[in-house]
Amino acid sequence: MGFIKVVKTRAYFKRYQVKFRRRREGKTDYRARRKLVTQDKTKFNSPKYRFVVRFTNKDIIVQIVSSKIAGDVVHCVAYAHELPKFGIKLGLTNYSAAYAVGLLCARRWLKEIGLDSKYEGVKSVDGNFFVSKSKKGDRRPFKCYLDVGLARTTTGSKIFAAMKGAVDGGLLIPHGKKCTKFPGYVKKEKSFSPEMLKDYIIGGHVCDYMEKLKKSDPVAFGKQFKRFIENKITGDDLEEIYLNAHKKIREDPSMTKVKAKDEGYKHFVNKKRPKKLSNQQRKDRVKAKKERLLKELEKLNNKE
Repeated sequence: MGFIKVVKTRAYFKRYQVKFRRRREGKTDYRARRKLVTQDKTKFNSPKYRFVVRFTNKDIIVQIVSSKIAGDVVHCVAYAHELPKFGIKLGLTNYSAAYAVGLLCARRWLKEIGLDSKYEGVKSVDGNFFVSKSKKGDRRPFKCYLDVGLARTTTGSKIFAAMKGAVDGGLLIPHGKKCTKFPGYVKKEKSFSPEMLKDYIIGGHVCDYMEKLKKSDPVAFGKQFKRFIENKITGDDLEEIYLNAHKKIREDPSMTKVKAKDEGYKHFVNKKRPKKLSNQQRKDRVKAKKERLLKELEKLNNKE
């Protein structure tokens, strides 16, 4: 075996610097965050806003955030679990729902800062490239930058659906004119189809899949779309549901306050759950088990 040089010497460990906690946990990409947070020195103390999109298994979270030395400040937030209020009861994590949550966040924030009437965005969904432009002698559109976190920025990703919803809602989020990250973009041909993007926004892809699965495997269709069947929602209803939701979001994007729970409210306690035993109780339990096993062994020996 050849000579192996020891790289991690005492001098190495003496100079080792521990990485940030969120880097160690694999939660934050600090290289991307530094670029998103760093503001030009000529802009002094004006905040740099981020349009943060995060997905969980059952929800979509969209926030408008700025950063300070003390920490991040969340100015506005919208969730997918708010969508049933606007008529979208099922499929709260699909592409169409992501667009709706982005639109909701944009309209809610613009209403709060008084720009909702000046920058209305795209009222009727068409899938074309759109960016809010500033008007002469008036307030400029609200600008923020897309924050994707650790997610992969692949073509057709739902993150960009939320961004498209916010852009159509009136926010100014810089993105490419070629629309390379939306469904409908073909890399080989370098072409983009707005009709396909529109189809995804209004749930056309879900409708097509429902019809395909219903014909090929009715049993799998019954399992996968059980709640759709119970609520009597067909694939043809989806377009109307999403378009009506967009109208309702524009009419009233405000968040409904949750009622405070009563003073005597108690969280659910599982009474069947066994109580924790003390050290002495555990010892007695082991002793009783041993005695029972020994008696059983004695009976077997006597029979033999």
